[in-house]
Amino acid sequence: MNALHPLHPSDPAIKHLTSRQITELIVELRTEGRRYGILWPSARPGESVIDGRVLVHLGNVPASTVINLLALLRAYRRDRG
Repeated sequence: MNALHPLHPSDPAIKHLTSRQITELIVELRTEGRRYGILWPSARPGESVIDGRVLVHLGNVPASTVINLLALLRAYRRDRG
């Protein structure tokens, strides 16, 4: 996961994420994002895969969106010191 090289929604690595792993990513995004105003209290792992995209229930965005947001937040926090 790298903020400069975001994952594509149909990246093969995402297809292998379990529901538990996605839940952990969402919890981390909630924790990290809270201080920046990113709040998705209803986010939960999706059961849908469309065109190779694992969906997260927060408006049916690809799981890659959660991963890419986490990468951006981590890079921002690291660069701010």
